[in-house]
Amino acid sequence: MPAASVTRPPALGRPDRALFAEALALAWSDFRAAPRFGLAVSGVYVVLGWLIAWITVASGTTYWLVLAAMGFPLIAPFAAVALYDGSRRMDLRQPLTWRAVLAETLAQRTGQLPLLGAAMVILFLFWFFLGHMIFALFLGLSPMTNVSTGLDVYLTANGLGMLAFGTLVGGLFALVLFSTSVMALPMLLDRDIDVITAMIASAGYVRRHPVPMLGWGLMVAGLTVLAIVPAFLGLLVVLPLLGHASWHLYALAVVRARQE
Repeated sequence: MPAASVTRPPALGRPDRALFAEALALAWSDFRAAPRFGLAVSGVYVVLGWLIAWITVASGTTYWLVLAAMGFPLIAPFAAVALYDGSRRMDLRQPLTWRAVLAETLAQRTGQLPLLGAAMVILFLFWFFLGHMIFALFLGLSPMTNVSTGLDVYLTANGLGMLAFGTLVGGLFALVLFSTSVMALPMLLDRDIDVITAMIASAGYVRRHPVPMLGWGLMVAGLTVLAIVPAFLGLLVVLPLLGHASWHLYALAVVRARQE
């Protein structure tokens, strides 16, 4: 789908299982066509995960690692922006080179995409702050503050309460961020449109189709969390797959709207 220099959001067709299945199939095809590209992008985040894990273990504050693992799905869509551009280039039969991708990334630095990325990072950091407050509220008097020494504290009444409340708060964060970014990120890459308009259009799309889109969001979050569990190594495959799929979901929704 060629990039469009228009200031209005595109019409987006109704999502369903067939659309999701096609987006995932195209994503797998993109990953197989350019595996080194996908592995290089995801490898950066695997190394960052290792670095965070090392810092938290070395400092004896591994509860921060739990917050990072729970919060990564909040910024995973922005982490995959380079993969959106890779899929877009393959759709257009353009050469997929690092020079071209980096040039596009640099070109976006004065556009609207960094604004949405900054908002996502700020929300991610706020989640860290709020998560620490929740930890202190429920487990602040516990003598155990390093999860590497044991997990028994999480099986206490306060520990289970913290997990339940933290999951609820994290879910609300994820819902807001997913709704406002799932279509906004690829839209900003595809069109000359302001970030607020893109976020409103994305949130409106999720509001009109809550069941299928929230199902997609739960799948993305679930796969991302599972990918983090084996020492972040699952991200090597999951992040490229979901990144390519996110672009194709948007592109296919645009095409479907023209056919409806």
